[in-house]
Amino acid sequence: MKLEEIRSRIDKIDRELLVILQERMGLALRSSKFKQSISDPEREKSILAKIERMNLDLIEGSFSRQLLQTIITESKRLQKEDRPLVAFQGEQGAYGEVAARRLVPEGAYIPCMEFIDVFRGVEDGSLDLGVVPVENSLEGAVTQVNELLTTTRLKVIGEAKVPVNHCLLATEDTDYREIRMVYSHPQALAQCRGFLTRNKLEPRPFYDTAGAAKMIARENLKAAAAIASALSAELYNLEIIKERIEDGPSNSTRFLLLSREANAAGGNKTSIIFATSHTAGSLYGVLRLFAEADINLTRIASMPLRSEPSNYSFFLDFEGSESDEKIAVVLEKMEKLTISMKNLGTYPADAASR
Repeated sequence: MKLEEIRSRIDKIDRELLVILQERMGLALRSSKFKQSISDPEREKSILAKIERMNLDLIEGSFSRQLLQTIITESKRLQKEDRPLVAFQGEQGAYGEVAARRLVPEGAYIPCMEFIDVFRGVEDGSLDLGVVPVENSLEGAVTQVNELLTTTRLKVIGEAKVPVNHCLLATEDTDYREIRMVYSHPQALAQCRGFLTRNKLEPRPFYDTAGAAKMIARENLKAAAAIASALSAELYNLEIIKERIEDGPSNSTRFLLLSREANAAGGNKTSIIFATSHTAGSLYGVLRLFAEADINLTRIASMPLRSEPSNYSFFLDFEGSESDEKIAVVLEKMEKLTISMKNLGTYPADAASR
């Protein structure tokens, strides 16, 4: 190995150590939800003793102990800050984290493997808030999230419309002309279908955009690339081969901020889910209420009911607060025209989402 190659590998390992340390701190913050006290002297003593006994020929036991003691001290400092734990689906660097940083700037951002993990974590109190994508400007509704919204007890307390600027990422020593396969989340692959087709690249579905970037970096794949955010390139030390490879110039995803409690401050936008009887004119009867009250609808989407596939749930977003008199009247009238209705909450509208 030449000096430059050795240094390159050292830099890669240093970045991986920091990413792993970020994951470790996130887990420590999650553990604080289950403890009565931040400090646990007996556990710390046991961990430090085990680390010091590890048989590592290049690392002295005293150094291992000192290093881990520093990490534990920093972990306890973070827990004392009592930041809100904000869950998102995917790995660090996912677009969900980009949205979470916008919505809760003072938060600690916790990655979850699946959308259901975000919902369950917030519902059971092990996480404070959740950020989930509800619709994309190119691919439409995020089906799994919309299904979860129909059954959750959580409330929507905020939203953010995040521009999706997909990047083609690869390891620094990869020759872009040799790339044959591209890994990413199915939604991202679909949003970049034109680019992949033009360049004769084989799409490979992966559970997450940032997860694909992380895998490419760790496996050091040479004939493969990932589609992910510029943040992922920074976190996993990948080269951006090409930016803005999505189809269409205005690709964006709308994210919702979920909480166990409604937004006490209210807002100027409300979301509801309802179902009507499977009869002619039933949906029209509901929508007419909004038209007659001069309430502006910003989104309407439908999804088949799992319990009754021939019938549908409707997702409706509209301008105004549930505390507004005319909206309260409309919602009261709706109850008589629907077979079910759920108020997801009133919240401040993102200016870009109006």
